Amino acid sequence: MQTSPDTRTTRRAIASDVDLAWVRQQVRQTAADLGFGLVQQTKLVTAASELARNTLIHGGGGHIEMTPLQHGLRLTFTDSGPGIRDIEQAMTDGFTTGNGLGLGLSGARRLVQEFSIDSRPGQGTTITITAWATAMPHPRAEHG
Repeated sequence: MQTSPDTRTTRRAIASDVDLAWVRQQVRQTAADLGFGLVQQTKLVTAASELARNTLIHGGGGHIEMTPLQHGLRLTFTDSGPGIRDIEQAMTDGFTTGNGLGLGLSGARRLVQEFSIDSRPGQGTTITITAWATAMPHPRAEHG
């Protein structure tokens, strides 16, 4: 685990089930510290757990960057795996390349306020999610 000296971003490799457990625990604790309610924490941990698992299983491992924001939390999952050939199809409920229900990416997208995916076949995938504590005013709402 590394913490950048000029930001509060924490980076950790995702290479084993131990790392998946760390992601779940750290996301829940950080979200609680930022004022997220229990339901919000659960949604964010669920999304983070799914994306970390995808990073490990489908991407062959990678890393997470966790950045606390004012009233929010940004998580970026990056791998150097095979990438996603058809992002639109991969985001469709029911689509799966494994034995799951096919709700991973689309489900994670529904659990957070912001979701972006960048993937190129043969070059890997980066997914960034951001969740905002609803008890706090959303920064974008303050700008009219």
